Amino acid sequence: MIRLEEMKMLFNKVSILEVLKSRNQQIKQKIQSFQADYILNASEEDFVAWLVDEFTFDVPAIDDSKIDLEYGEAQMDVSRDPMRVFLDRSQPFYVAGTKVTFIVPFGGDATFFDVQPQQFTYSMGGSKAVLFKSEIHFTYMGENLKGEGAKREFQNELQLLKQNLQNLKTDVERDNGDLEQRIRDQVRKRKDKLLQDAQMAASIGYPIRRRNGTPATYAVPVQRRRPKIERPEVPTGSFQPEPVLAMDEYENIIGIIRNMVRVMEQSPKAFETMGEEDLRTHFLVQLNAQYEGRATGETFNFQGKTDILIRAEGRNVFIAECKFWNGEKQFLATIDQLLSYLSWRDTKVALLIFNRNVNFSEVLKKIAETTPTHKCYKRTANILDESSYRYIFHQPNDANRELILTVLAFDVPKESRRS
Repeated sequence: MIRLEEMKMLFNKVSILEVLKSRNQQIKQKIQSFQADYILNASEEDFVAWLVDEFTFDVPAIDDSKIDLEYGEAQMDVSRDPMRVFLDRSQPFYVAGTKVTFIVPFGGDATFFDVQPQQFTYSMGGSKAVLFKSEIHFTYMGENLKGEGAKREFQNELQLLKQNLQNLKTDVERDNGDLEQRIRDQVRKRKDKLLQDAQMAASIGYPIRRRNGTPATYAVPVQRRRPKIERPEVPTGSFQPEPVLAMDEYENIIGIIRNMVRVMEQSPKAFETMGEEDLRTHFLVQLNAQYEGRATGETFNFQGKTDILIRAEGRNVFIAECKFWNGEKQFLATIDQLLSYLSWRDTKVALLIFNRNVNFSEVLKKIAETTPTHKCYKRTANILDESSYRYIFHQPNDANRELILTVLAFDVPKESRRS
């Protein structure tokens, strides 16, 4: 007789709906557990990415190619067999038998074997197995065990196991569709509230007494996989609110520059002999016209001298550097140069690349390939058009202080081309 030994019912302790609902609560609790200064000082993108990684479930997966088996002799207690006659069934009665164990390795979170998917597939006896760390053991014993019968029983159980795991994965992936947005909304909600509180407290004028304490911890019913993303580190000290350049103003400045490029394209003869300084002045004329003379060239700022600087109310609101394209190495050095000009407050900058090489498409390709290799690069925000790119960088001395870098590449007319 074939039977499954040391049976364990799978997928029967908690519903996946309860697990997903609990995860939503845990996300809120986790975000609330961090102190205000951490939330306000940390890079929002890095913090959200860490939380997404932290709360992403890892449903187990089985690789059929790694299944193996063990077999050997076994002593079987047949005292409960109704087909046998015993004078005393209270005592065990052993006979020689054979035991075969199918060993199924898996990767992922073993606690999901206790979670029931919304669509649950089961046999009359339910899914049964014995878990050993990262393996599932199916053991069959019989006095006259037949290999084909044991294999057939095992394959039936394995198919049920894999189907339920696939159903769990479908449930989790469906819920993960907006996981990042849900986390981001919770982070921004708390961040906005904390920022309003900080600005309100700063407006009162009295010194703020800091409270001691550490973030609270919490427990989760389902273990998540080991995070691949480290929690962002933030500098110690209190968060100080400060004004920033509105994004629509930044876009307006970038728009002025791009509009002037169209002028260059429409009147190439007027610009074919211009050098860097003359081209920079070309942009400054329009910027000063719209920003009341506050755009300046060669203005000293922090550690160096930048090409275009706009100041408003005593602080820098826009910084740009102008360079002719001279290869990838010089391009990265120009980014270094631009970053060296920035103070901690400067968060919106631009890099204007003028090209007088023949192959402008190759220059654009090199810009796209080279920019992400910079040590301060964090991510690509978006591509504005075929020759305009937007990136998120961080300050050289503060990984949580992010800045927007827009790279604008222009193909400057050259007299030799016209002739």
